Amino acid sequence: MDFELTEELSALQETCRRIAQDKVKPRARDIDDTEEYPQDIFEVFRDAGMLGLCIPPELGGGGAGILGLTIAIEEVAKYSNAAALMLLLTRLPTGPVMIAGSKELNEKYVAPIADGSQRGSFCLSEPQAGSDVMGMRTKAVADGDDWILNGTKCWISGVAQADWYTVFAKTASDVTSRDHDSITAFVVERGWDGVEVGSLDRKMGVRGVATGELLLNDVRVPSANVIGEVGGFRLAMLGLNSMRPIVAARGIGLAEGALMYATEYVKERQAFKQTIADFQGIQWEIAKLATEIEAARLLTYRSAWLADQGKFTKEWVPYLSMAKYYATELAVKASNVCLQMLGAAGYMKDHMTELYYRDAKQLTIVEGTSQVQLGLIARGVLDHYLWWD
Repeated sequence: MDFELTEELSALQETCRRIAQDKVKPRARDIDDTEEYPQDIFEVFRDAGMLGLCIPPELGGGGAGILGLTIAIEEVAKYSNAAALMLLLTRLPTGPVMIAGSKELNEKYVAPIADGSQRGSFCLSEPQAGSDVMGMRTKAVADGDDWILNGTKCWISGVAQADWYTVFAKTASDVTSRDHDSITAFVVERGWDGVEVGSLDRKMGVRGVATGELLLNDVRVPSANVIGEVGGFRLAMLGLNSMRPIVAARGIGLAEGALMYATEYVKERQAFKQTIADFQGIQWEIAKLATEIEAARLLTYRSAWLADQGKFTKEWVPYLSMAKYYATELAVKASNVCLQMLGAAGYMKDHMTELYYRDAKQLTIVEGTSQVQLGLIARGVLDHYLWWD
């Protein structure tokens, strides 16, 4: 058992930390205020090779795996969860393609993600189908060698910048079917007839990378763009399972950033003839958060290690879900406590604590809510996948 990062991963961590401090930190507030996509940060990530971290070398990526991307996102999320989301979107839409897609699909769509020439997005949720994936109504009907897709996807991160989308649709004749083999994944290009970006959301936080609707109106998709086999609901779950550590990394980074910011503030702020940091109650809050951050890191790094071994099937889900649940709930807790440590100042836009507070809540909702994760963990115990004898 070795808790040290490899030499390569340590070097990656140092590089990403420097980029986060030098390039992301100075832009974090402006990204949130303007809500404009930070193309300059995207180019920094591209030039540093950070867009291909989880993509294998044969497709032009760095081959650092889920753990490498987790480490990078943790560093970036200390200052901006919008920038961290840009890195996450190098894996979320490409995951199903890398897991089950043909060589041609990988070369055509995944390789350009690594070099930054294209961007992708992941389209699963619908107005009436969030956590209830099987409730989706987007339909794909076979037409010769093609498929015709119709439907609306919503809350899609990166929808406005994407060049292509991983889209899940019902391929069963009955769109109300809840059989797992009724859903299939497709790669859909932004430029095809009938593909349109709809309304963009007005978000509480994580501004700068828009979420919104993808509208599909009689979109003709060649059968070559089916990811894996027709009836691939399991593929959606495998893709999301393998993403748990990456979302957790956004939570860890945010918690670290909030605590570091608040700690520096209370060390300087005078009250009652001493600094706020001199009060035992404040010290205890710092200690508790620091302990929980380290606990979350252990859960997350282990889950990333598991995912890199291909251990993201049903029996490993409890371990992956624990990381996502614990780290993202910690982000909410840490941002709340740290804002409170600054008092009135923490509520003002003069300080980053209010930004951390708004950004944190998204993490407990996206890619499986905290309640979904608790259900998956409990099911793992009930089915003895997570057991202690």
